[in-house]
Amino acid sequence: MSDLTAADVRAELDAWLDANWDPDLTVADWWKRLAEGRWSSPAMPTEAGGRGYGRDLMAAVSTGLAEAGVVGPPVGLGLMLAAPTIAVHGTPEQVDRYVPEILDGTVAWCQLFSEPGAGSDLAGLQARAERDGDEWVVTGQKVWTSGGHLAQKGMLIARTDTDAPKHQGITYFAIDMEQPGIEVRPLREMTGQALFNEVFLDEARVSHDAVIGGTGAGWAVANTTLAVERASLGGAGREPISVAPGALAGRLERRVGDFTERTNRGADGEGGRGMGTNLLIDLARRMGNSDDPVVRQEITKLHILNEVNRLNLLRAKAGGSRTGAEGNLAKLSMSELVRRSRDIGNLIVGADGMLAPDASSTGGLVQGVTLFSPAPSIYGGTDQVQRNIIGERVLGLPKEPGPSKETPFRELLQN
Repeated sequence: MSDLTAADVRAELDAWLDANWDPDLTVADWWKRLAEGRWSSPAMPTEAGGRGYGRDLMAAVSTGLAEAGVVGPPVGLGLMLAAPTIAVHGTPEQVDRYVPEILDGTVAWCQLFSEPGAGSDLAGLQARAERDGDEWVVTGQKVWTSGGHLAQKGMLIARTDTDAPKHQGITYFAIDMEQPGIEVRPLREMTGQALFNEVFLDEARVSHDAVIGGTGAGWAVANTTLAVERASLGGAGREPISVAPGALAGRLERRVGDFTERTNRGADGEGGRGMGTNLLIDLARRMGNSDDPVVRQEITKLHILNEVNRLNLLRAKAGGSRTGAEGNLAKLSMSELVRRSRDIGNLIVGADGMLAPDASSTGGLVQGVTLFSPAPSIYGGTDQVQRNIIGERVLGLPKEPGPSKETPFRELLQN
């Protein structure tokens, strides 16, 4: 595998696409082919349906799918977070149970981490899980749950031992979202969308064999999830056309070719992290100011920042670092990339950037990014939290004062 080059991967992928891409397939059938070909998540280990590729080869795959104009693997937190976490911490039986349905897009996942009183200080979570025979009974509230209204499974962390220190009494579960004890309430944003939700768990049940990593080991498992999340936010190559997974999204039985036409992509194909350099260049050409030296300079600076971030992540991968501060640096960079793309978009389109989709010549693209742009500095850990971690782990600054890490959770002051 170490001798494999990006050119080798592209040649294999291109040949595979020539033999397998068919716009008349359903989305479900296309994703099944991608999964069987091990192209859904090539970074996953081979025993979990992947190819064991590093980030540079993953970038080659992503760019190849994008340049071919085909629908990419099922986007979402299942593929991005749940599958890599389960591959690391799950038992072989759990890998076989959960990962295939993530790779073929039949099941969508959400992340049940943050709480009203436990966001930046995630280990202060108060959702409780109590053992009842072969099951756990969960009560509590989660918030800022992306895609919770479309999820069939959830990555849940809950407190299972209040006598243990707060980082040690947490357990990580794979919970069924479709049950009477779970209520999902969408949170309407100023964009008009409702990407986030609050989730109420009222004696929701989860089987003991759905514990990932062992009882009380949830903080270590959650840190893997967070590290994967922050690293993935840095981007790796061009992104192919994306479609939401899971039965509740209503895409599985649609013709996959319908999503390869830009007019039919809608929210699936645009994402919400900002505008890439290629999109901004196209936008500048459409608006007639692609020769403006200021526009060109700002797009170039955005491209350089993106490349620096990408190379930093490649360096981290080559050094074998998986949970250091590299992911935090990537998260900070991603927030800055979104803000800069917002500013450049508004520089290009001017007042049009304030108009709603039905009145805008760009379909509201710039307005959507502008309204969404504060979000990346908050979700996945605020920019301030990332800077604290970088200060402690990279610069060697002292940790913020607080109670001893050995203090039982029940003795800590509750919010």
